[in-house]
Amino acid sequence: MTTKKSQKVLVPLATLLVAGAVAIGSGATWTSTTGTGLSVTSGTLLHTNNRDGLTLTVADIKPGDVLSGTLTIANTGTLDSTLTMAETASSSGFAAGGLNLRISQGATVVYDGDFGGLSTTPVDLGALDTGATTDLTFEVSIPATDTGTANQGKSADATYQFVTTQLAGQSLTGQWL
Repeated sequence: MTTKKSQKVLVPLATLLVAGAVAIGSGATWTSTTGTGLSVTSGTLLHTNNRDGLTLTVADIKPGDVLSGTLTIANTGTLDSTLTMAETASSSGFAAGGLNLRISQGATVVYDGDFGGLSTTPVDLGALDTGATTDLTFEVSIPATDTGTANQGKSADATYQFVTTQLAGQSLTGQWL
């Protein structure tokens, strides 16, 4: 009876050992594998000026005349920005107070003074978010009270530069797609 009991215990134990040896010997193991990708695209900082390269001109301006022209700056890039403007060069043969310049951004007056007197230091025109536009109106005039001859036959010119600057860097959260 003891032999039968021993065989009953040994047979299942031997079967279990053989199955274990086959599993280990065959290299059969379970694994789990995943993968993740990362894609990064930089933004673009770009604006357009609908009057880029053009000059607003008038001939034969006289006391009391007002010459005006409007330009539009548009943020056509993918990044929000700020916009500045500076006078990069100017010359004027007019006497002080003889030729006036007024620059407006909507209802806000950006500059109002002598032609050629805008600072070369950039003037902050505010935020220009992606897809946004802003209009600037330039008005040049000779005061109606100018009755002398000192400003007859004079000329003046100026150039302006518009610069968009990206907003400060920030922590961004990506989107898992």
